Amino acid sequence: MSLAISLHLLAAVVWVGGMFFAHQVLRPVAAGQLEPPQRLPLWVGVFERFFPWVWIVVALLPATGYWMVFNVFGGMATVGLHVHLMQGLGWLMILLYLHVYFGPFRKLKDAVVTGDWPEGGRQLARIRRTVGINTLIGFAVIVIAAGGRYLP
Repeated sequence: MSLAISLHLLAAVVWVGGMFFAHQVLRPVAAGQLEPPQRLPLWVGVFERFFPWVWIVVALLPATGYWMVFNVFGGMATVGLHVHLMQGLGWLMILLYLHVYFGPFRKLKDAVVTGDWPEGGRQLARIRRTVGINTLIGFAVIVIAAGGRYLP
């Protein structure tokens, strides 16, 4: 149990913390200091380094979560509402990530290769909105994980 919950928490920290940093720290600085021909390739590079970690997280979170549910807590019927909420919101986060990865991120990379800066900007804006939503959902999951069992 200690290994599973440690990996589960570390995976959540990597994903939600990375999104928060990218959205709230790196994005405003990059937007304020770099023009699209410099900014958009920077973002492709950032995502190309961050997304492999997210793929690991996307595998680890359900694997460790379901392992704990079925091997420690006795199955889905015996866990509290907070676990069901974490599961549902977690799958929503994964779906949003898959959308970003296979949609706007691919289009952003193509736009950078061809030098289509307006299209790259549109795709980066789509990514920014989705990452912002996913960050908020991630914060909600963290609150539910930390205090869910104590909620009515």
